[in-house]
Amino acid sequence: MLLLAGVTQGFSTAEQTMLSQENVQSILAVPIIVKNNFWGFVELHDCNDNYHWSDQEEAILRTMATSVSAALERQDKDEIIHQQAFHDALTGLPNRVLFAERLDQALTEARRNQDNLAVMFMDLDRFKTINDTLGHSVGDELLKEVANRLQHCLRGGDTVARWGGDEFTLLLASIRTVADATRTAQRILDAFQEVVKIDHHEIYINASIGIACFPDDGQEAEVLLQNADVALYQCKEQGRGIFQVYDVDMNSEATELFALQNDLRHALERQEFMLYYQPQINLQSGEITGLEALIRWQHPEQGLISPATFIPLAEESDLIVQIGKWVLEVACKQVVEWRQITGMPLTISVNLSARQFYDPTLVETISQVLWKTRLDPKYLELEITETIAIKNISLAQEVLKQLQGMGIKIAMDDFGTGFSSLNYLTQLPLDTLKIDQSFIKRLTSDAKELEVINAVLSLGRGLHLSVVAEGVDTPEQLELLKALKCETVQGFLISPPLPVLEATSKLQAKSLPYQTAEQDIKQTLPQPALLVN
Repeated sequence: MLLLAGVTQGFSTAEQTMLSQENVQSILAVPIIVKNNFWGFVELHDCNDNYHWSDQEEAILRTMATSVSAALERQDKDEIIHQQAFHDALTGLPNRVLFAERLDQALTEARRNQDNLAVMFMDLDRFKTINDTLGHSVGDELLKEVANRLQHCLRGGDTVARWGGDEFTLLLASIRTVADATRTAQRILDAFQEVVKIDHHEIYINASIGIACFPDDGQEAEVLLQNADVALYQCKEQGRGIFQVYDVDMNSEATELFALQNDLRHALERQEFMLYYQPQINLQSGEITGLEALIRWQHPEQGLISPATFIPLAEESDLIVQIGKWVLEVACKQVVEWRQITGMPLTISVNLSARQFYDPTLVETISQVLWKTRLDPKYLELEITETIAIKNISLAQEVLKQLQGMGIKIAMDDFGTGFSSLNYLTQLPLDTLKIDQSFIKRLTSDAKELEVINAVLSLGRGLHLSVVAEGVDTPEQLELLKALKCETVQGFLISPPLPVLEATSKLQAKSLPYQTAEQDIKQTLPQPALLVN
């Protein structure tokens, strides 16, 4: 350890000048080193005499410097341990332990001062998709940027914490009214409108925020957090990217959905799911060319539950991957059985959700199902939506090319309701466009939808794609589509989705509802006069 010792007369002129200002005649100084960095000195001064320091005095001072150095290192370690115990390692934000402490303190102050405060629960919409498609490193950088933007939206005395994953909690202390909280929530949503650029990726994020206020929405920390979470759940139900203030009526609905989500976790093992099949027919021949597999949930107490209710729940809990695999396997096995019974070259169509499509094991899973069921890949059609494909166009291209390379057909479902960009449409390897039923519902001989559908059919022919019209429910719609030379249709006029036994019976008997419907049409409707290119 370095040592500075001696009478001032032996030092440089500059050092003598400095020491003489304090009337120091002799000095002994030992440096304090903390983690190999100079921190300061421990010094002895003699202001009366040119004193020569003894070895014992030097040893004492060295011991003191070592003790101070050790104490400072312990303090540094304690601060690190405290940081790690109460802060999130990735974002540096307070963690849920520190948030809980600050919330308890804020509640104590609010009760004493008869003040208001707000608790917010926030999560990022579809963060898992971003994580799965762009990688965890990009996901981590995104979370850091989210944390940074959140901090800039709050006042000095407010707290934002990372609760876990993509969930954040916020504490707004000493607010006047709930309007203060909603203004902050809107400021946060506005902050996320600006694109996030990470590793050449441009990422647009949305957040959903649930708000609960003291004292109206709860007196205790646990109740406030629970009610803010309930309000957050309502945001997701109503479309995401919004904020909701807790209302007491939310609790009953949230309790029902929570119970339903718990039941959903056991539905697969309890064999409560079933598949219905809706036939697709060729308009020129009237023959059934394929069927779309549609999942239904036969709840033991609530009866048949709509996919519109339970699929979003499955998406949120990641159960959709397991359920999707089950649907794929059952549908493939069923169409193999039908082909053996009827000899008909039937294609089975299966829908993929966003979570399924971007699951890294998708291609391997489908390959295993095809091998297990012995289905020729050319008789399997996978349906995705425009919204799914546009999330990550490069990855979508890669996945679709792999699937097409296996011989599987790819259909763009609900075409016309998403971005409908001709640019990305030409980039994606597709086999089929399915015109969304919302266009078919409004289809009449003088409707604008007629020209839209005609344009889609022309687009399909130009790109060598098959086109399927969904939602054909009336004879007039069917005749208009025939006149437009639409190749394939499906809808309730042809047949509603059928349970497996009914579908099997119709396929065996080759009983085609369309043929009867066509006969009725010819008797009741004149042929429309249409000019078709």
